[in-house]
Amino acid sequence: MTLTRLALPALMLLAAAGCENTVNSQAGPVTRAAQATPAGAPPDSCWERRISPAIIETVTQQEVDTPAVTDANGAIVQPATYRTNTRQQIVRPRTTSWIETPCPAQMTPNFIASVQRALQARGHYQPEPTGRMDGPTLAAIRMYQEELGIDASTLSLEAARKLGLVAVTG
Repeated sequence: MTLTRLALPALMLLAAAGCENTVNSQAGPVTRAAQATPAGAPPDSCWERRISPAIIETVTQQEVDTPAVTDANGAIVQPATYRTNTRQQIVRPRTTSWIETPCPAQMTPNFIASVQRALQARGHYQPEPTGRMDGPTLAAIRMYQEELGIDASTLSLEAARKLGLVAVTG
């Protein structure tokens, strides 16, 4: 009885943690959560949140601490001493962007195979369609979406519409 009381909260915590899935990508961690949507997102829409980390640069400068001492003829009697100053500066701040995606219920093996065939017709996917979201599929999606100005390997709703796989709503 006591074990069950202790195990239930632990299981609930694990279940809650499963609601959010974070994946690292070239552009930073990608988070998918049932509740995570940008402000003003339509109900029943699905989104991917992309967090790009800040880029911080370390700047090191040598500065004269004490100048050189010279004699009357200009010969150096005592060389200058220097100190090193190091500081960090933000080159690009951390950013959060959102990409609207087809919802998980739409991502059936048949739909994924259709994505693969559409990408194959455009020269981005070479293997036979498998209906699985595998490495070659993600790479093909990324290549296709780069043409659209989308830096992601997750299929965006915009790309799915341009591929003719999702109805355009007006």
